[in-house]
Amino acid sequence: MATAKKSTAKKQLPDDNQIIAWYMEDVLGNEGRALNVYSFCKQHDLEEAIFYSFFGSIDAIRQEIWVKFFENAVVAIEKEPGYSAYSDKNKLLTLYFTLFEILTLNRSYVLFALQEQNEGMRSLMQLKQFRNRFKDFIVHIIKGTDNEMVAKVKKVTSPAFSEGAWIQFLLILRFWMKDNSRGFEKTDIIIEKSVNTVVDLLDTKPLENLIDLGKFLWKERKSSL
Repeated sequence: MATAKKSTAKKQLPDDNQIIAWYMEDVLGNEGRALNVYSFCKQHDLEEAIFYSFFGSIDAIRQEIWVKFFENAVVAIEKEPGYSAYSDKNKLLTLYFTLFEILTLNRSYVLFALQEQNEGMRSLMQLKQFRNRFKDFIVHIIKGTDNEMVAKVKKVTSPAFSEGAWIQFLLILRFWMKDNSRGFEKTDIIIEKSVNTVVDLLDTKPLENLIDLGKFLWKERKSSL
């Protein structure tokens, strides 16, 4: 009688992406109940030593999730045909639209992560590494251009411009979190208006776009009351 051979295959070890996927599922599945390394590893039959070879803490996972969001956006952007020849404005638009497409795919987690314990946007410590990647990418866009921005950036330093773009991103993120429009079409509108404004702030006549953006934000604020 034939007998089954005993499996000698080694248990496949998880990578950082698997640990992140487990964490995001656990957070949403457990209705946000606090996780610690011990309970997380026990739940997934994972040795703590393996966990710590990837992440130093649960908070490190939370930060890395946002880094992954950004890295995936950059990969998608750089695959677009002709991206390197885009204007500065279109590069920014592509970055923002791609980022928010990825955030929308993970909306349940993002909303929980940023609204945890009713802290709203005060939960921004988890965006620390994401913020650094974002600002570096904005500076890269500025330094990589040979036409539109070079002369204008002499008036505004790259760090100041990247910090302004970061604040702009946070404002759009907050708007997106409350956007109930179909397909988040209102967020798409505010992305276009905001990018027009931030690019034109390097020009000499930004007032018209600033007024346009202000009217849109005020209209949306009143409709949400």
